[in-house]
Amino acid sequence: MRPVRPLVGITGRRWPIAALGDRFPVGYGDAHFDLHVVDYSAAVAAAGGLPVQLSPDADPEALAARLDGIVFSGGADLHPDRYGAAAHPQLGAVEPDRDGFEFALLEAAMHARRPVLGICRGHQLLNVWAGGTLQQHVELDDGDGHPRFGDHRRQRCHAVRLTKGSLANRLYGAETTVNSLHHQVVDVVGADLLVSGRSPDGTVEVLEHPRLPVLSVQWHPEALDPPDPCIAWMVAQASAVSLSR
Repeated sequence: MRPVRPLVGITGRRWPIAALGDRFPVGYGDAHFDLHVVDYSAAVAAAGGLPVQLSPDADPEALAARLDGIVFSGGADLHPDRYGAAAHPQLGAVEPDRDGFEFALLEAAMHARRPVLGICRGHQLLNVWAGGTLQQHVELDDGDGHPRFGDHRRQRCHAVRLTKGSLANRLYGAETTVNSLHHQVVDVVGADLLVSGRSPDGTVEVLEHPRLPVLSVQWHPEALDPPDPCIAWMVAQASAVSLSR
């Protein structure tokens, strides 16, 4: 019998169809579409998981109960109201409906003890959910720092040093090199989260939970050579959940 692949949910974005111009008939002008970047699902599949693109119309608790693991993907800035801050002049686009769905889904996943992997925005989401804050804007970097929006997403541009004995250290070793496609970073770290990776300039690149299968990274591992260690970790953790049902 072939092993059952674990069901791994991946969050996405919801945009108005009008953003696509004239690709749809006029009658769809007020409709919306769900956007999921293929790199995430391809990476999960390459690591042996069964990727499922999540709709925000679904009940978060029902999703957490049915899924074996959840990837919180990158995307728009979190609304600063979520961590009690005023909007920075260079705050990017915000999607409050997505924020609401993902905070509820993360809460449900924690309660159900489902494996969680946060990527970029998902890393920031985890920190804010735990009571932390964000630095809303960091300047473009022409050297080896971040962000590097002019680079291809597969381009590794700076190092991340991992804390000895941490989960991230077991996955990546003492150091790894990553891409950098973000303009917000973790500021105050949320309660019960451990910082297990930083870039040379001190940016918090990895967070872990000491008691739950929860890991988040500031970079985009789904765009790097598959299977990336943290994607493989997610699928392995989700497989354990699947086998326990």
